[in-house]
Amino acid sequence: MVFGPPSIPSNLPPISASSYQIQRASAAKLLGIHSDSNLSWHTHVEAIVSKATQRLYFQKQLKRAGVPHAQLLHFYISVIRPILEYAVPVWHHLLSKTQTDSIESVQKRALRIIYSFSNDIPYCNSLNVAYIASLSTRRNELSRNFFHSIAHPSFSLRSLLPPLRDPNLLARLRAQPNPPAYPHELKNVSHSYHTPFPVIKHRFYFHLYY
Repeated sequence: MVFGPPSIPSNLPPISASSYQIQRASAAKLLGIHSDSNLSWHTHVEAIVSKATQRLYFQKQLKRAGVPHAQLLHFYISVIRPILEYAVPVWHHLLSKTQTDSIESVQKRALRIIYSFSNDIPYCNSLNVAYIASLSTRRNELSRNFFHSIAHPSFSLRSLLPPLRDPNLLARLRAQPNPPAYPHELKNVSHSYHTPFPVIKHRFYFHLYY
């Protein structure tokens, strides 16, 4: 799979292994997350919405069997909602308005199944009745808590993070005089340092083959 804007064609040659040409994919699933070549998360949103919608069928069967509202809500929170919130910090901040509404629609349908009277009241009132937050609000909170936990000194992988940025660094960089343009404005410099690097004008693409 080649990651890059769809408007820019990639002329990368195909990869072969043991006289077998590896097929290039437009989407792939890795650790439960669906990624596509243009990083739009369209494939992932479709996958989780489809999977969660299928489980709404079991919620309907429980409702027909006379399961109380509290138990139906517990079923949604423990079985259906985790599908829509898996690995949220990875993809939440890149969702479009359409994708956000598509995910939220699953919770709206679940609340209508649990509380039949919620068909005639606004969605925000249904959330108040169930004492739960919208999925968009929960994604913000989950992402914020995740990154706060990373910054905590007791986090197991904190040693892999870069050091904290000096708040005065930006001020010092701005205070420095502008360097001369390279290389024709350099003066009194030994020729041994006049080794200009080629200007890279091509885009880089990350390859993922499987």
